[in-house]
Amino acid sequence: MDQGFRATVSDSQLTAQSGVAWAAIAAGAVAAAALTLVLVAFGAGLGLSAISPWSNSGASASTFKVGTGIYLCVVAVMSSAIGGFLAGRLRTKVVGLHSNEVFFRDTAHGFLAWAFATLISATALVSSTTYLANGVIAGVNGGTSQMGPAADPAQLYIDKLFRTPAPGATGAATRNDSQVKAEVLRLWKSDLRSGAGLPSSDQTYVVQLVAAQTGLSQADAQKRIDEVVTEAKNDADNARRAAAHLSFWVTAALLFGAFAASLAAAEGGALRDGTWNGRVLTPREI
Repeated sequence: MDQGFRATVSDSQLTAQSGVAWAAIAAGAVAAAALTLVLVAFGAGLGLSAISPWSNSGASASTFKVGTGIYLCVVAVMSSAIGGFLAGRLRTKVVGLHSNEVFFRDTAHGFLAWAFATLISATALVSSTTYLANGVIAGVNGGTSQMGPAADPAQLYIDKLFRTPAPGATGAATRNDSQVKAEVLRLWKSDLRSGAGLPSSDQTYVVQLVAAQTGLSQADAQKRIDEVVTEAKNDADNARRAAAHLSFWVTAALLFGAFAASLAAAEGGALRDGTWNGRVLTPREI
C-alpha cells in the first residue's frame, strides 16, 4: 500500500513537471552562439593573413575555399557540442523515468539548444561567414579601400570596352565619353541580366560606339565586345558556383552541429545523473 502511494505521488509529479527545461536550453544556446561568433571572427583573421595578393605567396583561392568550409564544420561541431553539453548538464534531474526516456529528453534538449543558437545568431553568423568566405577578395583589394567608394561592378567591363590606346599612339580618340558609357552601362545591365548576351540590334549599336570612341575598326571592336562579354559571363558563373559551394558547406556544418549538440547533451545528462566517488564522477549508464 505504501509503495502504491509513492508510485501515485511520483506519477502526479511527473505529469505536472514540464519535459522541456527552457532555461537550460537558453543557456546552452547563448554559449554556443557566442563561441561560434568568436571562432568565426578568429577564422576570418586567419584567412586574411593566409591570403596574399602576390603570386606564389600565401594560399590559393581554391585552397582557401576548401579550408573555409572545413573550418566552418569544425566551428559548428565545437560550439554546438559545448552548447549541447551545457543544456544537458544544467537540465533538472528527473526521478522516476526510464533510462531510455531520460536519454531521449537529454538528446532533445541538445537539439533544441542547437536550433535556438542557430536562430539567435543567424544574422551575425551570415555576415561573419560572408566576410570569411570573401577574405581572398578583401586581401587582394585591401589596398584599394582608400581610393573612394566602391564602383559599380559592371562599370569595369564598360571601361574595358572603351579602353583607348596609350596617349600619343595611332588611332587614339578624344575622351569625352561619359554619356556614351552611361548609355552602354544601362544596356549592359538590361541585356546581360538574363545571361543571354547582347541582342543583335544592341550589339551592332555598341560596336559602332566602341569603334567611334576607341578608334578601333568594326572587326576589332566586335572582337573586343565578344571577349569582354565572355569574361563577364565567366565571372558571373564563377560567383554562382562559389555561392553554391558555400551553401553546401554551411548545410554540412549545420548538420554536424545538430548531431554534435545532441550527442554532447546526452553525455552531459549522463554526467548529471552520475554518482561521485570521492573526486571521481561515475556517469550514469546510457
